[in-house]
Amino acid sequence: MSAAAALLPSSALHQDWRKVFRWGLICGGSLIALCLVGMPVELDRREIVERYLSLGYVSVLLVPICAGWVAATQIVLEGFESRKQGLYDLVTGLLVGVLGGGGLSLLMVALDSWNLRDPLVNWSPKLLRFLTYENGMGFGAGAWIITCGVLGLAGASLHVVPRVVRRVVAIVLMGLLALSVLESAVSDLSEGFRLEWLADLIYAKKGGLTLTSALVVGIVMAVVAALTDGRVKAVTNRYREMEGMERQKASIVLFAVVAVLCIVLPIFLGKIMNELLANVGIFLLLALGLNIVVGLAGLLDLGYVAFFAVGGYTTAVLTSPNSPWFAPELHFGVSLIFVVIFAAIVGLIIGAPVIRMRGDYLAIVTLGFGEIIRLLFMSDWLGPYFGGAQGITNVPGVDLGFATVKGTDPRSVFYLVLFFCVIAIYVSWRLQASRLGRAWMAIREDEQVAEAMGINTVSAKLMAFVVGAVLAAFSGAVLAAKVGSIFPTSFMILVSIIILVVVIVGGMGNIAGVLVGSVVLIGVLGGPKQPGLLQEFQNFKLLIYGILLVFMMLKRPEGLVPSARRSRELHQDEFLQDAWLKGDKLGIDDDEIETGHVEEESR
Repeated sequence: MSAAAALLPSSALHQDWRKVFRWGLICGGSLIALCLVGMPVELDRREIVERYLSLGYVSVLLVPICAGWVAATQIVLEGFESRKQGLYDLVTGLLVGVLGGGGLSLLMVALDSWNLRDPLVNWSPKLLRFLTYENGMGFGAGAWIITCGVLGLAGASLHVVPRVVRRVVAIVLMGLLALSVLESAVSDLSEGFRLEWLADLIYAKKGGLTLTSALVVGIVMAVVAALTDGRVKAVTNRYREMEGMERQKASIVLFAVVAVLCIVLPIFLGKIMNELLANVGIFLLLALGLNIVVGLAGLLDLGYVAFFAVGGYTTAVLTSPNSPWFAPELHFGVSLIFVVIFAAIVGLIIGAPVIRMRGDYLAIVTLGFGEIIRLLFMSDWLGPYFGGAQGITNVPGVDLGFATVKGTDPRSVFYLVLFFCVIAIYVSWRLQASRLGRAWMAIREDEQVAEAMGINTVSAKLMAFVVGAVLAAFSGAVLAAKVGSIFPTSFMILVSIIILVVVIVGGMGNIAGVLVGSVVLIGVLGGPKQPGLLQEFQNFKLLIYGILLVFMMLKRPEGLVPSARRSRELHQDEFLQDAWLKGDKLGIDDDEIETGHVEEESR
């Protein structure tokens, strides 16, 4: 028997107990932490399936499923024999889930025995009733141990079932969850299209899907997922393989479809959804600017909110009659000229001192600059000029001649934001394929090599700061006209962090990725002070942002919609290893493999 074969388990009970206990403790600890921060109780008010399932229980039930999936994941090392996954992995998931349920049982005992309200201010007495189903300690402990064990088993079984079954189950569960979460958006859209009867069939009067609609919609989703298996991926791969005029035509068609949707859909939406879309657009405009600085040039700027503040205050000073020192009351369009000029100057001022810094040092210094700008606007020293903590009020809307864009009309604000987003997307797209864009990407990959190749890294970095500053200033100008006032508290450092999370999660260096990240994060969870579709997550959005950021950095650093170049950079080691393994078969020279110059066919 070979050494590799000897390492394979002889039976389902021949477990790697160290891994089982580790993931069981992680599952139990995650469940306890989730309960103690108050998330299940807070989310229990949101129904997923009427009378049967709430979002609070979903947040708890997902943990053992994920733990069972991860614990049963097989890591195949080079030179070792892989095994067929089956009963052994199911037992692993079951044990991990049981240990996680045991952790919840211990929490229930602690809640029943001691008063945890003093050290844990977020703990609610409702938590014990939530966990015990209001049927006593014994019933609650047994129910959670059995439930978590079954869910851990279900998570592990996803490795055992065929890929088609796994895909169908995932699409049905996530589709039903999304349909319930997006209830307000669907209801708003149904009213615009006169389809209220359809929303009444799907949703219960008190919120959530009805049991009948959940079953019917789930069956429809399962059939569609089975019929379209592999076709979506084939279409995506075909689009990526297009070149030249064919790729350009497909991109134009795709852009036209998205443009039509962005123009037509707001007409049928109400004020709440248009307000949400306007907030998404403002943060998208910010993210597009930061994507140039971080995604293309590789400059980690944590003080990006400073440019946002410059745009807002410049617009307020030049347009508001309540500006304390200088109030020319210019038109919004004229003030944009000065917004661009001042943003470019501030970009040069912040970029020049940090131009030779890299990595953590650059992040810390730009973080300091961001806070300096905010504190200057808040200070008594500049109070006579910018209003101090009282800010500047009575900022007029955007007078277009035939209409006035202001915050009381969210639809018009969205179209204004859409106009600036289109400009930002076009500028980003043109710069990405330009000589300057290639210089930015070369600096991001290796600054020393880029400088040795003759790239003026100083001017390229400064241009990245300037372009990013101008786009952020546009966003600040729109915010001032939308809200009608500007205050230093609108430009907390948290804005920079959330925009950075949007860029990272969506996909750094990719315009489509930034768009998806803005819609998913800002649209669903909301901004620092702006609500999203899930208002129940208002108190937990920073926790979710942090967990999501850590997960993406560890498991998918290229983002949800990555660019091909960025994926190759982050996975260069795996790519070279695959090329080495295929080298003899494909006839690739060793020199090409060592330098990474392998043709597309070898991938």
